[in-house]
Amino acid sequence: MAKRLVVLTVSLMIPFFISGCPSVEPELAEPPEVDTRTLQQAEPDKIEPVYVEPDKTKPDEIEPVVTEPDEVEIAKAEPNGPELSEAEPGEVLTVEPEPNEVELSKAKPNGPELSEAEPGEVSTAEPEPNDVELSKAEPNEPEPGEIAPAAPEPNEVEATSAEPNNLETPKVEPNDLKPEPATAFHDKCAGMLKDFVDDKGMVDYEALRRKRHELRALLEEFNRLDPHEYKSWPKEDRIAFWINVYNLQKLKVVTDNYPIQPLSRWLTILYGGTSSIRHIEAKIAKHKFLVMDEEFNFAIIEKRFFRSEFGDPRIFFALSDACLSSPPLRDEPYYGRKLGEQLDDQTKRFLSSPRAFRIDREEQTVYLSAKFQSSWYGNEFIKKFAIDRKFKDQTPETRAVLNFITNYVPKQEVSFLEVGNYTIKYMKYDWTINDGS
Repeated sequence: MAKRLVVLTVSLMIPFFISGCPSVEPELAEPPEVDTRTLQQAEPDKIEPVYVEPDKTKPDEIEPVVTEPDEVEIAKAEPNGPELSEAEPGEVLTVEPEPNEVELSKAKPNGPELSEAEPGEVSTAEPEPNDVELSKAEPNEPEPGEIAPAAPEPNEVEATSAEPNNLETPKVEPNDLKPEPATAFHDKCAGMLKDFVDDKGMVDYEALRRKRHELRALLEEFNRLDPHEYKSWPKEDRIAFWINVYNLQKLKVVTDNYPIQPLSRWLTILYGGTSSIRHIEAKIAKHKFLVMDEEFNFAIIEKRFFRSEFGDPRIFFALSDACLSSPPLRDEPYYGRKLGEQLDDQTKRFLSSPRAFRIDREEQTVYLSAKFQSSWYGNEFIKKFAIDRKFKDQTPETRAVLNFITNYVPKQEVSFLEVGNYTIKYMKYDWTINDGS
């Protein structure tokens, strides 16, 4: 009885349920309206509604899913979607999406965010103002898929830069080298000698007299030199130093007394003319000067340094007597680094002059400069050049002088000196001033 009552009740409710269905079905059959304004705004860039699968979206790639307007289906709840509630008899069930599950998935970083869609509406992705379109690259940034060139690290060297170990050593010219202290000091004398001494050893005393203040300033440099610095120099530089002192001081005393005034008519005849340097020889002998704040004269320098300390007889051919029979004055200062070369050259130049050395084969006579006499510098050659194997009929000092000379005269003359029969004569010294004015 009860079963019949239930069947009757259900049969009566079915018509009511069917009568309500036509009003629901048209709503569901109608396609959702699409916002045409949104589509028109996206027309320039042809941006169509997209649905991004959460699992397939990559940071820089958004694959659009086109949904035809007329084929919008009612979303079916996935297993993870909202559950459908059981419908009571006579009620129509509708699917209401949860607020957090109706939204379209948002793009990953760097991509546009999708707006939330209302039920029945299709949302379109609109890029934020600061978002960058995928088709445009930022300045100095690589296109997607391209490899940007690696910027050099601070400690890395670009290809154009030379490696530290591959740097080319610049070629240094001789004049670019920093001179040694002694060489730099000798260089101070170069200008004075070059300007007033010619290649034959003649001096322009007239022009030098007008520049006496420059000569005095130069000689003051010798006085201001620190003795400790001088002692630190090699022996050759110390020899060069005293030769330069001697010659420059000789220039000064002669220039101070230029033009030479004869002392008397009788001495003019005795000395061989008014231009003889002997008219001022007393002034030369008494000439005093300071070197490193110590008083000297020419005789002291010769005895203390040239005869005793250094002991090289070639030095005597580098000293100027300011006259024609004197060894020629060089137009450059002496330097320690090339002192041996300069002294050898001076000796050859001196012996090449007929006033210093000459052979007369007809008279069987060898003429030598008065400088080779024992009263001058003859004895200075004994220590190094006195030998008994040759020149046996000569005195020790003469043997030493002849042995020395054979190192600087032509070979045919050496042969005559070694085996010839001859006598030695010393020539008269020509004291005429070496004036090239």
